[in-house]
Order: sequence, then structure tokens, then C-alpha cells
Amino acid sequence: MRMYDLIAKKRDGGEMTRAELEFIVGGFVDGSIPDYQMSAWMMAVYLRGMTDPEVAQLTDIMAHSGDMVDLSAIEGVKVDKPSTGGVGDKTTLVITPIVAACGVKIAKMSGRGLGHTGGTVDKMESVPGTRTALDQEEFFRQVNEIGIAVIGQSGHLAVADKKMYALRDVTATVGCIPLIAASIMSKKLAAGSDAILLDVTTGNGAFMKTVEESIRLAQMMVAIGTHNGRRVAALITDMDTPLGHNIGNSLEVAESMEVLKGRGPADLTEVCLQLAANMLVLAGKGTPDECRAMAQAVIDDGSAFAKCKQMFAAQGGDVRVLEDYSLFPQPAASFELLAEQDGYIWSNDTEKIGNASVLLGAGRITKEDVLDLSAGIVLHKKTGDAVKKGESLCTFYGAPEKFAAAEAMYRSGLVYSDRKPEPAPLVYARVTSDGVERF
Repeated sequence: MRMYDLIAKKRDGGEMTRAELEFIVGGFVDGSIPDYQMSAWMMAVYLRGMTDPEVAQLTDIMAHSGDMVDLSAIEGVKVDKPSTGGVGDKTTLVITPIVAACGVKIAKMSGRGLGHTGGTVDKMESVPGTRTALDQEEFFRQVNEIGIAVIGQSGHLAVADKKMYALRDVTATVGCIPLIAASIMSKKLAAGSDAILLDVTTGNGAFMKTVEESIRLAQMMVAIGTHNGRRVAALITDMDTPLGHNIGNSLEVAESMEVLKGRGPADLTEVCLQLAANMLVLAGKGTPDECRAMAQAVIDDGSAFAKCKQMFAAQGGDVRVLEDYSLFPQPAASFELLAEQDGYIWSNDTEKIGNASVLLGAGRITKEDVLDLSAGIVLHKKTGDAVKKGESLCTFYGAPEKFAAAEAMYRSGLVYSDRKPEPAPLVYARVTSDGVERF
């Protein structure tokens, strides 16, 4: 078997066999297939696409290129909720304790942020003392004892994906839906959960910019999971506007706790309730309506917040900050960004808001960057809101010398109008192996 022939086969629209895909992935991981040939093959995939069975087999092979986590030592159904990322996307911090408080095991591995999208592990580490690196024995014991643990992703999961993603990033193939699907799902298959609810974000702050693209990606990932014996569904959620008001690590933890205390922003609360309810459905807890009622009940009675505190305490976190946010490390300074005119906010580019938070120190441009866990943005006005000239649009937190660049970035995505825009849905659709249900 020669890589040259396999590149030509995909270039001409051929369907790869499992043996051919194993040869490609294995050869790239062990170094016998050079970057330039892998780049050519991935560009052929970008241009010609892949069938659902092809992508399912590619994903399985990528998953098995590293460690495969066996969660059978944890009792009960284990449910995961990966997201395709966004700005102010703090849903994991809310829904995992909700679902755990409803009696479903959460053994979750999450990532760090890079670029304009935040990472759950970084947010958790803004709670002083929190450990996100647990060995397997401690991880399993914590989930069995209290029902939940959220830790950083092992560096040995889906080794092929790390190499392939680095190459896609420099060969204009990042936007290839089959390769995106295989990348996300290979890590989730390797992580071992029985059921997976995918949060596929869509809009200017998300990776997929249109609803139709997002649905296609969701369909492919659901097909992959189903093919590999997992219960899988996806929600298509809006990311044209950040969820809630807070962007930045400790700021997002504080806002997440407000949702768990029953007094969070309406948009964030609603999306979290829908995600949590769908996770409970996948775990066999009941109908969608019954599961939503269960999720609301554990917020109302305080047990979801109690579960969250229990998780942080088990991982060494100072849970006092979850009650009193003033105990978080405080930012060096703050800055009010003021409206330049009267009117409505017609659009406010979410990716640019995210990039402004990165410039303040809340996110990374490279993996080596050190975060300012207190830095970020609190939004006072969002898309569709009426504003008066001189009103505060948002507050920046961070080092004063970073405010000017962050302001320029934020304002570059801000458009005013004398008309109020139509509100976008928070959730566009639900995708299962049975089809697409649009809302």
C-alpha cells in the first residue's frame, strides 16, 4: 500500500477502506508518512468529502491511536457534554452539577481555552486551590463517591488527532466538516462515556457560522457515535451573542454559580436547562419534559449548587469564593466602555468580543501564554438592547495598559441602528439518529 495511491484515490472521489485509513493514520503517527503527503490527503478530503461510514471508521482509528479510558469501574450510566466552543460558554460548570444532582454520573475530561474560545479547565482553576489533574484511581473514586469529577484531558488521548489538528491549522483544512467531526468525536470515544450530548454552537462567535453547517456537523458526529455504540444527540445553540454577561475565567465561574443559585441570566439559564434535560434523557431518566422539571428542581432546592461545591472541595478548591465572589483574586483595574451614540445594538461580533477578552489576558494566543484569571469583560448591553450615548456598554477588567487594544477590538465588531433587530433563538434544533427537530 502506498500513500501516493491513497491520495490519488481520495482526490478522485474514492471511498477509503478501513485498512487504508489504518495505514494512513498509523503511518502519520509513527512518522513513516510525511507531513506533505498527509496534507495532500487532508486537502483531498476537504474537497471531496467523506461518507458517514468512512468518517466513523476514521474516528474509531483516531480514538484508538492513544489511551482508551475504561469507565466500567464507575457505577451507572456516564454522560458527557462536549461543546464546539464559544464566548462566555460556561455551560459545563452549570449542567454537570445539575445532572449529577439528578443521580447521573459525570466523569468528564475538559480542555483549556485557545484563541477566542474559553476552556472549562482554566475556569475551574480560577477557584484557588482547584486541582484538575487527578490520577485514574482518584478520578474514579471521586465519581463513585460524589457523582462528579471534571478534570483536564489526558495528553495521551487520541494522539493522532493532535498531530492532524496541528497540520490542519497550517494547511487551510481546519474548516473540513469530516475532519472536525473525527477530531471532536475521537477524543470523546476515547474518554469512555456511555452517552454523549453534543453542544454544537453556531454564529459569529462559533466555529460553524451557519445553522445549516452546524446541523451537518451534528448529523455527522451523531452518526459517528451511533456507529460506535454510544447514545448520542446534539443541540444546535446560538453563539451570535455571548451567553450571559460575564466573559473571563473567574467572572464566568461567578456567573455560573448564580445560575445554580437560581438567579442567573435568563439566556444562560435556559440553554443550561435544555442541555441538562437532554443529558438526562440520554441517561434514561425520563421524557424531555420530565427531565427538564428534574433539572429545574435541583436548582430550586439548592442541591445542584451543593453538588458543585462538593466537587470543587473534593478537588482542593476554596469553595468560599463560590459564595462570596469578592474572595476571588481581584483584577488590577477596570474600564468602562461607553456608547458613542443613541440607538439599538444591531450586532456585536461575538468573536471580536472574545478576542478583546484575550487581549485583556483572559485567554491565550499561544498554548504557552499565562492567563490573568481575574481578567475579562462584563457586558451591560447586548445585541438588541437600546442604548444612550455615554451609557456603559461593558466593563473591562485587567491591566490598564491592555485596555486600548481591547477597546479597539471590541468596537470593530459593534454596529448601531435606529431599528431593533429580531432576536435569534437560543436553541435552533435537536439532532438525533432519527433526524433533525427544528425549534
